[in-house]
Amino acid sequence: MKKKFVLFGAGGYVAPKHFKAIKDTNNDLVASYDVTDSVGILDSYFPNSKFFTDETKIVRFIEKSNLNLKTKIDYLVICTPNYLHESQIRLGLKTNLNVVCEKPLSLNPENIKLIKKIAKTSKKKCFPILQLRLHPKIKLLKKQAKKINNIVELIYITPRGQWYHQSWKGKDEKSGGIESNIGIHFFDMLLWIYGDCQSFKILYRDDKKSYGIMKLKRATVKWYLSIDKKDLNKISKNKKSFRKLIANGENVDFTEGFDQLHTESYNQIFKNKGFSVDDAIKAVELVYKIRKSNKHGNIKNINSYIKKFI
Repeated sequence: MKKKFVLFGAGGYVAPKHFKAIKDTNNDLVASYDVTDSVGILDSYFPNSKFFTDETKIVRFIEKSNLNLKTKIDYLVICTPNYLHESQIRLGLKTNLNVVCEKPLSLNPENIKLIKKIAKTSKKKCFPILQLRLHPKIKLLKKQAKKINNIVELIYITPRGQWYHQSWKGKDEKSGGIESNIGIHFFDMLLWIYGDCQSFKILYRDDKKSYGIMKLKRATVKWYLSIDKKDLNKISKNKKSFRKLIANGENVDFTEGFDQLHTESYNQIFKNKGFSVDDAIKAVELVYKIRKSNKHGNIKNINSYIKKFI
C-alpha cells in the first residue's frame, strides 16, 4: 500500500529531491505547503497534490485526514527554513505523523531533547536526512579510516548572490550561519567517519566564509567553506562550485552519485534503517559551538590556503 506524505516547504531548493524520492519509492504526496505559490515543479511529480499557502489550513487537512484510516497521513516532510524545523517537527509528531526532516533538526542542540521527548510520547519517529553517509565513496572512506592520526582537508565553495544576505539564509539566528547552510552535511560526514570532535579553532569566520581546524577522535581536519564568488574565481572562473576532500594526501572524489541519495534515504527509512535524532545531534552541537565562538581570525591566511588548490 502506498504511503501518504505531506510536505512543508514545497517552494524550497531541496523540495524537488523529496518529490523525486517519494515518487521513486512509489508513494504519494497528498498535500504540500509553502508561504510562496511558486511551486509549478509539483506538476512534474504530483499534479493532483493539494497545495496550501496557510499552515493552519494544511494542519487542519492533516487532522481531518487522520480521522479516517483510508486517508490517514503517514509522514510529514520538512524542507522549510532552518529556524522552523524544530517547531514543525514537534507539530508533526504531535499530529501522529512520522517526520522526515532536512538539516538541521534544530539550531540549538538543547532543544533536540524536547523533540526526543515528544517522539517517545507520541510513539512516532523523526528521521533526519544525512545523505552523505549513504554515498558509496564516503562509506568506503569510513572503512579505510581506522588509523588514529588521519589528516583531512575539506574545501567547499558554492557562490551565492546578493539575495542570499537579504533572505533568512543570511541571518545567523534563522539559518545557523554558513556552517549550517552549506556545511552541516560535511561536518556530519566527518564526525561519522572520524569520531567525536575534541576541540576546534576558528581561523576566520564571517557571513560568507568559515575557515578552521578541528581535532576529531581519529583525525585532524582543516575546513574551508565559502559562498564568495571571488574565492571560486581564484581556483576557476568556469566552475559553478568547487568541492574537494583530501584524506591523508589522497583526493576523495565524490562529485558524482548524489542523484539517488534522497531516494536511498527513503528506502532506508521504509526498511526501519533510517537515521535517528541521536545520529544528527553531534553535527548540530558542533556548528552551534562554532557559531557561538565569535572568533573572526585573519583573512590573509585564507588566500594562501586557497592557492594550494589552484
